[in-house]
Amino acid sequence: MNISTKTVAQTFSKSLSRGFSNSLFVVFSSLGISLLGGCANVIPPCGAKTSPPSSELRNTKWELTRWNLPPNSNGEVRTRQIPQGEASNPIQITFDANGQRVSGSTGCNRFTAQLDEDTRGFTFSKITSTKMACTPQRNELENDFLYELNDYRSIVRNGDQLLMIGADRQVLSFTQRPNTSK
Repeated sequence: MNISTKTVAQTFSKSLSRGFSNSLFVVFSSLGISLLGGCANVIPPCGAKTSPPSSELRNTKWELTRWNLPPNSNGEVRTRQIPQGEASNPIQITFDANGQRVSGSTGCNRFTAQLDEDTRGFTFSKITSTKMACTPQRNELENDFLYELNDYRSIVRNGDQLLMIGADRQVLSFTQRPNTSK
């Protein structure tokens, strides 16, 4: 039996090519699934928001102590300067005792919001604030803070720390403070 070298080479080439294509498909499919799963664990997709149950935060007060900006092109995390507010009022969030509202200070103005709860935790809605005159720098910080409050993706509590992770990958870190309004 005499098989030509050309036929063997063509058969080998076809099976190698088919095997390589199948391997690439498996690799890229697995990579896509793991990336989708990985992203879902870091920041919930689209409009999905997650938080602890509001019952864990009832009657607590939190002060913004750190504001991380998204990593730059070198992957370095930068922090945003958080000046003390007008008359030394820090940015604070207070959860009411009933678990239905949140209120606080932007450092210049006061705000309030309704808490809506579902199986993933709570979301803030109907956010309103006073409109006192602030310095331009403070006004920018206040607007950015209210934006993050409205458009966060995840809130995580770890003891006396509360992290709010924004859709834009900014992370606001709050420290629990004594709540004097019982």
